[in-house]
Amino acid sequence: MPNVPSPWHFDELFRQNDDPWGFRSRWYEARKRALTVACLPTRRYTSGYEPGCANGELSAQLAERCERLRVSDVSARAVELARARLAAFPHVEVVRAHLPADWPVGRFDLIAISELGYFVDVASLDAIAGQARESLLPGGTVLACHWRRPIDGCALDGEAVHERLARGLGLPTLCEVREADFVLHVWSSDPRSVAEREGFDW
Repeated sequence: MPNVPSPWHFDELFRQNDDPWGFRSRWYEARKRALTVACLPTRRYTSGYEPGCANGELSAQLAERCERLRVSDVSARAVELARARLAAFPHVEVVRAHLPADWPVGRFDLIAISELGYFVDVASLDAIAGQARESLLPGGTVLACHWRRPIDGCALDGEAVHERLARGLGLPTLCEVREADFVLHVWSSDPRSVAEREGFDW
């Protein structure tokens, strides 16, 4: 049975390299982030949450779409890096959190779960899905994006992560993007399309 990586594993990963997955340097990652934020159905959000923020590269783009944004990571070193990356955004709070135990108190109209789901066990992933559902404001958005290919040491791949998230959230799907490398979904309790939300008259 694959083991779930420990917080110390990620601390060591970020100590060895402050950008271990090439979030800042790789075109794949820059393009994926652009697609991720482009799929959000609402121009502005009042309150967002991004667990598993790593060094804060996606967080910086989400910060431009949110009035308030809370981001977290299990790694103390990743939190340090994210705080430095997001220092120009005073409306962003960066905290250390181990999910699902440290899920934040509060309600959010945007929850972004990116490259996180296969680094927790199945029971924790199901708990996170339930917490996201309970924390979501009416009409809010849950976005998820994950690598589709197998990952050494992880029980689930991106497809399995999204299947469990979809089941746990129980929300309508607004957007689905599936490429060879990653899968991206947007779910919302408001099933209307972007055009319908703007009052487009058919």
